[in-house]
Amino acid sequence: MTQGPLFWIVIIACLAVLAILLVGVGGFARGGEFNKKYANKIMRLRIGAQFVAVLLILLFVFLARQGG
Repeated sequence: MTQGPLFWIVIIACLAVLAILLVGVGGFARGGEFNKKYANKIMRLRIGAQFVAVLLILLFVFLARQGG
């Protein structure tokens, strides 16, 4: 099952969430104009990406249990 395309899509989704999180934390740590302008947008983007990643993980687990 780890060789299927859904597995790699789940991995990519998780890495996307990680990248968005790192950009957000980096902007927060740096502060300044970037943080003021993009903090909420980055947070919303991360939450949306996490939602998609969790749905994909659940689908992957469901299909793995079904033997598909």
